[in-house]
Amino acid sequence: MSNMQYFDAGEQRIRIRKDLHIPMRDGIKLVADAYEADIDKPRPALVALSPYGKELQALALTTPPQRRPSPLWDGCIEAGDIAKIVSEDYVHVIGDLRGSGGSEGEHIGNYNAGGVSLGEDAYDFIEWVAAQPWCDGNVGMVGISYFGSMQILAAAERPPHLKAIFVSGGHYDFYETTYHGGIMWFMPRAAREGRGGDSGWAFTDGVKSRMIEEYSPTELKDKVAKRLADPDIQAWPNLVHTLTYPKNHEAWFDIVMNQFDGPWYEERNPNELASNIDIPVWLQLDQGRGWTLDSTIEVFDRVKGPKKLTIGAYPPMQSRPFIEEHDKMFAWYDYWLKGIDNGIMDEPPVDIFVEGSREIITAEQWPPKDINYTPLYLRPRQKLSTEKEAMGTKYAAPDGFYQAPLTVTDDVNIVSWSTPAFEDTQEMIGTGAAHIFASIDQEDTNFILRIWDVAPTGKRQLLTTGYLKASHRELDEARTTEGNPYHPHTRAIPVEPGRVEEYVIRLYPFAASIQPGHKVVAELSNAEPLVDDHNSLLPPDAFHLPVGKPVTHKIYRDATYPSRLVLPFTK
Repeated sequence: MSNMQYFDAGEQRIRIRKDLHIPMRDGIKLVADAYEADIDKPRPALVALSPYGKELQALALTTPPQRRPSPLWDGCIEAGDIAKIVSEDYVHVIGDLRGSGGSEGEHIGNYNAGGVSLGEDAYDFIEWVAAQPWCDGNVGMVGISYFGSMQILAAAERPPHLKAIFVSGGHYDFYETTYHGGIMWFMPRAAREGRGGDSGWAFTDGVKSRMIEEYSPTELKDKVAKRLADPDIQAWPNLVHTLTYPKNHEAWFDIVMNQFDGPWYEERNPNELASNIDIPVWLQLDQGRGWTLDSTIEVFDRVKGPKKLTIGAYPPMQSRPFIEEHDKMFAWYDYWLKGIDNGIMDEPPVDIFVEGSREIITAEQWPPKDINYTPLYLRPRQKLSTEKEAMGTKYAAPDGFYQAPLTVTDDVNIVSWSTPAFEDTQEMIGTGAAHIFASIDQEDTNFILRIWDVAPTGKRQLLTTGYLKASHRELDEARTTEGNPYHPHTRAIPVEPGRVEEYVIRLYPFAASIQPGHKVVAELSNAEPLVDDHNSLLPPDAFHLPVGKPVTHKIYRDATYPSRLVLPFTK
């Protein structure tokens, strides 16, 4: 049974059905709150599901939206603008996933709740909502990030009353959610543990480890010992603690223990399930979150029904509470849930904000234009050029940088290369690649490449990034094309110290117009600067695991080893 509460939001009074108990097919009950206008009538419902806690989402009624780098920005308030949703005559239903908040059950591992697919829970939740007298039987979904991933998991189960979804900022490839180019990313730790300003998961009895469930104590002890032998792990206290005391951080423990892609990540991966979806789907993401944009485009290509894709403007992090993109969402749901012919499907399915020119272009597909993949060669004296270097290694001595572990230094060494100032406007839209010929004096390192648009004033904006752990350099040749490399990340191949290797780094999708007088600058390092123009826009934990050993890097860019960027200039 629920209890009724009310909230006065300016000119409207919101009725709140608190603590609805919703039965799942295995007998577990999930708990939800439903927000609606204080007038009795059935309405379409927009469902939001996550483990972050419905009470946290209720702060959207009382907390002004915060932008990074505000210390009040909480990455977990993601269910949407409650008052706005109610004012548009929808019921906003916010539920706690099993084992979280007020819901029953337990959660085990990576999007797998006690062996029950979260998509199955979402199916049962949606169908229950559709059957209520305050719902008219038409259901959509709302929410960013985890809430967005839940939309794909739900739609893949095909609940009959889920008529359309609008996914803003979802993440779909679970391996790439935590390992970028094989390099561990810390932001998912914040979502799970509540570090770095995020509230984190609201699980009531912890999160059970699938690794602990699946392996005997002896087997697991051996696996943990091997993982602890990684010098990068050894140099990071939080990871030593996580592996030594796994029951304190069981979900994060599982991810740290699974450093390669494969079945553990592929099981119920939203991007793998997207081909099951045939209802209308609108996918939206802002630039600057490359790994998410990559998998957003992958999901867009796989879904079968009517679909739209919006790639928005930089910067990468929306407000919390999440309020952006609601106008597009309401236009979408007015059409598909209310039957209002507002012309939304008369517009081209793809719209893209182009940084630099700051124009929005529309198209039938991604990429929106034909691409001429163009190399920019790394040259001596920190230059980028369309012309190859004519001299051999003997005369075009390699660039180099030494990086000490961050346990002993605060300095992150970066080597960079720059184009001359552009005389004419040049547009780039798509993915890219960097072919870096390098030798190192260890068995592994990170390659972190960031591409900037630098104005004559010196102001910089990040265009795209690329990440590659050296031991993950293996390419899937069958899936790799010019400007679009594919790494399977299924094993590590140690580097022979001193040997020159070609590292092909994937550059995440982007859209930019380089204006006259501007330069393109490439920066290469094996760690990230602690503070810079981009990182201040991200949550505090949004860094990658640094290398735990001192490494000397030699970057070759000569006639024998033509290191280069391959960028998607439009025709």
